[in-house]
Amino acid sequence: MQFVHAATPVILALALSTQLAAPKRSAAAELKPTDRPNFVLIIADDIGFRDIGCYGSANARTPRLDELAGESLRLTNAFLTASSCSPSRASIITGRYPHNNGPASELHKPIPWHLPSVTGVLRANGYYTALSGKNHLSWDDAPQDADSPPSAFDHIDRGINKNASVKNTGGHGNWVQTIEDLPADQPFMLWLASFDAHRNWDADGQWDESKYGPQHRGDDLQLPPAFVDTPATRDDFASYLNEVTRFDHYVGEVIDKLKADDLWSNTYLFVLADNGRPFPRGKTRLNDDGMQTFLFLAGPTLAAPGTASNSLVSVIDIAPTILDLAKVDRPETFQGRSLTPLYTDSLATIRPYAFSEHNWHDYEALGRAVRDDRFLYVQNDRPQLPSQGPADSVRSPTHQDLLKAAAKGSALTDAQADVLRAPRPAQELYDRQTDPFQTNNLISLPEYASTRDRLAAALLKWRDETGDSAPDRITPDGFDRQTGLALKLGKKKRAEANQPPPGHDREATRRNAEGI
Repeated sequence: MQFVHAATPVILALALSTQLAAPKRSAAAELKPTDRPNFVLIIADDIGFRDIGCYGSANARTPRLDELAGESLRLTNAFLTASSCSPSRASIITGRYPHNNGPASELHKPIPWHLPSVTGVLRANGYYTALSGKNHLSWDDAPQDADSPPSAFDHIDRGINKNASVKNTGGHGNWVQTIEDLPADQPFMLWLASFDAHRNWDADGQWDESKYGPQHRGDDLQLPPAFVDTPATRDDFASYLNEVTRFDHYVGEVIDKLKADDLWSNTYLFVLADNGRPFPRGKTRLNDDGMQTFLFLAGPTLAAPGTASNSLVSVIDIAPTILDLAKVDRPETFQGRSLTPLYTDSLATIRPYAFSEHNWHDYEALGRAVRDDRFLYVQNDRPQLPSQGPADSVRSPTHQDLLKAAAKGSALTDAQADVLRAPRPAQELYDRQTDPFQTNNLISLPEYASTRDRLAAALLKWRDETGDSAPDRITPDGFDRQTGLALKLGKKKRAEANQPPPGHDREATRRNAEGI
């Protein structure tokens, strides 16, 4: 889907071809492949940062990621720009905020054709790039005769190894094979993306105990505070944790292969997730359980492997970091900041604020958030609507058990009640240090007024400079809010579904400002 600007197609194509020519080759492109670093980015689907052992999980079994923590810099204050699959991935690969990616700010929509990707820029500079696993990335078609940026990947596959002894549809079946198939005469960047742990769960039925160990059991788990304690919820959470463990195993296989092929010493590794766990108060939410991600940085110039950093970072900082490490010029469209100072000093300050968005993902939504190193400020532009999570979470036993408890008049905790609350506060403020699950809204307390005003001003500045907006009409619900089942939209609703995204009226896809 492509939203057309007021200019005629011919004028638009000419203007874009002069302003956004394909990235030029940097001087580094002339170096021998062995003199240039390689890059591997491993991205999980719907895995919350609290569900990794070295991030403090009481439940998870993640031995390979815990081992990686001893060989990497583990970031404890890393945030996504969207807790929604394709908008989050689009933001990471373009180094841009979701609303600056136009239609791609909403689920399943394409990135504007003129916006380059970090992998495409590397391709223009002599790198081989491959995606194995979940793709969920697309660009709309360029106007005829436009000088568009290079495509993102030389090779794409779904990561399904059809010859595996045990069936595996988790998206990581070809990761090792992708390394084996690397060309010998090029440096490389691999984008390895699992389907774990996206609903519906398939790891339970494809379990290989010789690889993953015993399955998680529901009766052994410590439940998150938004969950109602029922057998069905416990089993649901156990199945999710099985997918986390399976993902962990394949991260380990990639690391083992890089080391066996003598590639590890010249490869930078990034491991993260695209959004929070697909449960109530997780995926799509602006709170930490939606937006915070685990993030491991490993590579040859890392000065202190095995340490953690509390520096505030955003995932849009990954793309400029990769180009910095490759000594390739960054395009002007990147809005992130390089993380390279952290490789030599884990205490380095990268950014004063991290910004996040919630746009359409199954349901009408519009919200924005800003964090500093302690506080979270949220602005809800659709406060009349609940923020219950995506449709697959709503359909889950966990969410349905919560609805049943509410219908029976059971006393709900603050975290549980928050899932169903409507209307919501127009503004929220939380102390993330003393309130890690963000259930105590400080917005009206006088002693926090200066913090509220400072963060509100920072968010307003960011929204203004990056061209964000809150349209009166945006994409409506596509699913029932109680059952999670798809709605049969009538003619009027189908017309309303074709609304331009936030920022369209301010040409946000043409804005490159950081907003900080």
